[in-house]
Amino acid sequence: MSLNKTALIIALTSVFTTSLAIADEGKSVVISANEDNWGYLNPLRGENSPGAADLWGDRTTNSATGMLVKFKKGFQSPPHIHNISYRGIVIEGLMHNDTPLKKPMWMPAGSFWTQPAGHDHITAANAIDNLIYLEIDSGPYLVQPSNEHFDNGETPLNLKQSDIHWSAIKNADNTSSQQVLITDLWGSNDKGKLGGVMIKIPAGYKANIAVDAEEFRSVIIEGDISYQSNTVTDKKLTPGSYFASDGKFNHQVTSSQGATLYIRTNGIFSINETIK
Repeated sequence: MSLNKTALIIALTSVFTTSLAIADEGKSVVISANEDNWGYLNPLRGENSPGAADLWGDRTTNSATGMLVKFKKGFQSPPHIHNISYRGIVIEGLMHNDTPLKKPMWMPAGSFWTQPAGHDHITAANAIDNLIYLEIDSGPYLVQPSNEHFDNGETPLNLKQSDIHWSAIKNADNTSSQQVLITDLWGSNDKGKLGGVMIKIPAGYKANIAVDAEEFRSVIIEGDISYQSNTVTDKKLTPGSYFASDGKFNHQVTSSQGATLYIRTNGIFSINETIK
């Protein structure tokens, strides 16, 4: 299900105030890309399997999980299905994911796709280094043979970066010195229900992300950022890094070159530029 873009922007900007922050009452976690703990996505295939690192959750249990998956150049899986649906965002390289007979459509960094449970497909990579963020809402994440395929009623989606539509977020008074862009990806914008978006922070923009949510998770997709909060001081986060919080919390991010972040949340957040 897609978000209503107008409703989402209203939901976000309705919490914008002249205040740049809210009182921190929640907890947070920050994981840089070089702190990831890597294993194999399919341990039975060993070195022939893509590498995998859970950022949150546990892909081997019945839980929602967000993970990084890396592929070697020339990787192509055999046709297969999964027991659960997943979402993927390309962080680095070129990825293809579709039914076995489809001509490859190489998706670069910033592209997004969904893979419904039970649908027969292949996954391939075509750059020297290939990295994605993969997210499931329940587990475990299993690879199963094509002859066990089934129709779960979902339709797969492949969106190259160039096909993604972005809209500007503005302050409640309709003024902004620089624009933060947003695109809705999945789910609901109602508070208490999960949804996923990507945001683009322009170069040099010092953003305070004020969150009020039981679940708030963010993965850096493109661009390096400098991160700080009331518990972390000036930590560099590269693509594949992760930060999250629960309750009311402020995340401050700055990128000299600009950055794209994926956000999964069941609450609300606002983005204001901090005082320079």
